[in-house]
Order: sequence, then structure tokens, then C-alpha cells
Amino acid sequence: MRRADVIIVGSGIAALQIAVHLPRHLHVIVLTKSQTKKSNSSLAQGGIAAAIGDWDQPSVHYKDTMEAGRNVNNQMAVHRLTEEGPAIIRELVNVQCQFDRDENGNLQLGKEGAHSHSRIIHGGGDQTGRRIVDCLVGKLGPNVDIYENECVYELHIEDDGRCYGIKSKTSNGASHSLLAPYVILSTGGCGQLYSFTSNAEEVTGDGIALAYWAGARVRDMEFVQFHPTLLFCNGEGKGLVSEAVRGEGARLVDDAGNYLMDGVHPMGDLAPRHIVAQAIFSSIQNGRSVYLDIASISDFEKRFPTAAKLCQRNGVSGSIPVAPGCHFLMGGIEVDDRGRTNVPGLYAVGEAACTGVHGANRLASNSLLEGLVYGKRLAKHITEQAPAPFIDEPPNCHYYEDLSGLNLPTIEEIQCNMMDRAGIVREEKSLLAQLKWIESFELEKWVRTDFSQLTKQQWSILAMLQTSWLIINAALKRTESRGGHFRSDFPYESDEWQRKHTTEIRYSEKRRSYESVQA
Repeated sequence: MRRADVIIVGSGIAALQIAVHLPRHLHVIVLTKSQTKKSNSSLAQGGIAAAIGDWDQPSVHYKDTMEAGRNVNNQMAVHRLTEEGPAIIRELVNVQCQFDRDENGNLQLGKEGAHSHSRIIHGGGDQTGRRIVDCLVGKLGPNVDIYENECVYELHIEDDGRCYGIKSKTSNGASHSLLAPYVILSTGGCGQLYSFTSNAEEVTGDGIALAYWAGARVRDMEFVQFHPTLLFCNGEGKGLVSEAVRGEGARLVDDAGNYLMDGVHPMGDLAPRHIVAQAIFSSIQNGRSVYLDIASISDFEKRFPTAAKLCQRNGVSGSIPVAPGCHFLMGGIEVDDRGRTNVPGLYAVGEAACTGVHGANRLASNSLLEGLVYGKRLAKHITEQAPAPFIDEPPNCHYYEDLSGLNLPTIEEIQCNMMDRAGIVREEKSLLAQLKWIESFELEKWVRTDFSQLTKQQWSILAMLQTSWLIINAALKRTESRGGHFRSDFPYESDEWQRKHTTEIRYSEKRRSYESVQA
């Protein structure tokens, strides 16, 4: 039985920011499914948005964020994020994080979709996430232990509902418990639920499923953002082509040479992501391929080395064939402004958390900023608390179902069905079909099994099914189209849904009692 002061599940930017800012007298354990630097954060190409330009203001960044989120964002959360953004950038600069600079030595500011000003800070062209991760890893203190290749499969929950630890399994299949008064989920989103995605292979919605099974409230799960431009070859999405490419002047064209976004939106190729993704999807559905025309960008290989290498690996030169893919979850585990869930002792940050910042559609390059702001804020909150008591031994109070006779789908089946039935365009018939399909696998029985007896793949499939179920339920409830949620049977925004959110909660007592709540 191992103990720590703080357990962090995940190793992305939000997780590392917490670990860096916690005081050195606290023992911190970070667990990650693969390697420390293998996460969506490391893959992030676009940059960080912050109002640091001479002609920019946090109030304008706030307005752009609210507009992109279709005004279902938490206004106070957006205000605080955009106000704190410039200081976060200065802090990274002060610790020599390697951002791109212009010929005068000033931070180079780019422009991306739905931003009214050039306010995107990049590192290494399209390697921003990797540079920040490298910077934060270099700042970790000796009080931080990192355990790689660990699959966290359950949360320890006390009789009074408090979370006080985790159960995890190593790569060789050995299970063990870790106990701590603070357990933080920073596991990312759920991009791997879909067959086309920009996300790392490990991003399967684990943290959201764990929190839900423990009784945490999840919110706004219908809002799934599809990035407009994944490299599209041989019917497959091969990886992300940053929105910054369009910010530098690339244009979307169809195979007849028509500029795709002309007349679609006043901001053209830099319209909000859901609008661009839907336009590309519609074109492909109508039999016309879509490309990124990069002819206007000089030194493309130097300016966007990650995208250039991706194209080279896949034999693409000149115009880049693109298609939308799952990129970001705006919903997630409901938290307050310090990352607290409704389960005492359990916290969430980063993409796994729903802070209310992103609303119905995340503004480009706000995700890294959110992870850094909320990570630092949560570390400050923990630092200010009185020492929390430890629980010596976890109670053994589970009632397990027999594993015999239970079946699960393949990962590929989940991905294809979610893409077809709950992807960029949804409607009631397909959503109900997907719900029926998920429930045919007797999910409630599976979550009453002894998780330690499952293989890593079986558990991942179970988490994927649970998170898919949460998305489907929320998508069925929201009878309108807004941001990343588009229903062809309700194609317009509804005033009735303007300030409403979908919420699901499951009581964890003996893993049997469920309740759905819509706020």
C-alpha cells in the first residue's frame, strides 16, 4: 500500500502544471497510461491564446471566447481565464519556455479561427505543446514521482462518499492501491471514441468514466469538437494539420477548385471550427474532396515542421487532402473554479474537466491556456488547505458480478459506430440506434465486475462504452444545434436552450443506483 499527499492521474500540461506549483514538502505521485510526454498536450500544434498584443485586451479575448462557445459558457470562468492569461504567458517566458519570436525579439503572435486579433503564441512553429511539456517536466521537483504505463481502473470511495485513492494496474498486470487525500483526474478527453481523431491513442475517456462511476457529476457531454483539418489519405485520418496553417493564409478548396468557405461565414476559412468542419463534411458527403491550398505559404516546411513531416510520411505534396476528426471535448467532469467535483477529495483539470470556459465550442488555442490556469489555481487551493487525514486501509465492500457470459465489442466497432451515428451530424434515429447498441452489452453488469480481473483492453472498452453512453444521452436531450453539437432534425439554435446544460450523475453506492439529472 503506497501513500502520497496528492495523486494526479495523467501527465499532460494541466497535470504537470499542478505538480510544478505544489510545494516541495508535499509528496506527489503522477500516473500515466503510457509515457510522460505522450499525451494530447505534447501533440498540440496550434499554440496558446492570450491577449498580450499592443492592440488586444482580455475583454476582447473574452468576447471571442463567448461567441465561439455560443454563449453557454460560464461568463465568470471565461472572464477569469482571459484576465489571467497574460500572466501565465509571462511566467512561462520567465522560465525560458522556448516560444517563437519575430525579428525584433518579441513574441510572434499568430491568428486562428474565430479570433478577432492575432494573439496565438507558438513554439517551434507547430510544436507548442511539446515545448511547454518539456519546460514543465524540467521544473518538476524531487517530491514528484512519476509512474508510467499504469492503468488506473478504479477510485477508492469511502462510505461517506469521499475519494481517498486509486487502484491501478502495471504493464505486467499487477494491481495495487495508492492512497491520498487529494486525487486529481487529468486524463484528457475522449477522441479515440471516433474513427477519425487527432487525439493520442491513450485518450479513451477513462477519467470521465472513472469519475462517473464514483458518483461525480458530468456535464455538457454532447459538445464534441471536430477539428476541420486532419490529413485524409486512403479513407483514413492520418493526423492533425494545425489551424495555424489557415491562419497563415492557406485556403480550403474542393476538387473543382472552388473556395469552400466563400459565402459560408464572414470570417471565411477562419470561421469557428464547427462551421468549417460541417462545411468540409457536407462537401465530402456530396462527393467532393477538400484540400488545403498552401501555395501562399512560403517556407511551409520550416514554418510548420510537424505538418510537413506528416505529409511527407504519407506521400502528400502540394495541396493537402483534409477531413474533419474528433479533436476536443467541451464537456466533462463538472468542477468549480478550483477544480473540485461534487465528490469530496476528487478533482479534475484539463480536457477531462468541464469548467464552463468553452461552452458549446472551444475557441482555438484556449485549451492549453485553460490547463495552465486551472492547474496553477488547483495547486494554490491544495497548498492553502489544512493537512488532510489519511485512511489506513480501503474497505472491501464491492458486490461483483460473475464475468462469465458477458461480452464486449471491439474498439474499432465503437469508433465506427460513434463516427457514423454520433459524429459531426446527428439525429434522433441514429442516436437511439447507438444507445440501443451500447446498452445491448449490459453495461450495468460490467461496472459491477471486479475490474482487477479485466485486461487493460477490456477495461478501456468498458470506459469507452460508458463515455459514449454519456455523449449519446446528452445529445438526445439537447433538441437543438449549437456549437459542436449539430442535429439535422433540430438544425437551429433554440432560445429555450440558451442557458441550459445537460448533466448526468450516478450514485456509487454498491454500484447499483442510477439517477439522471437535467439542469
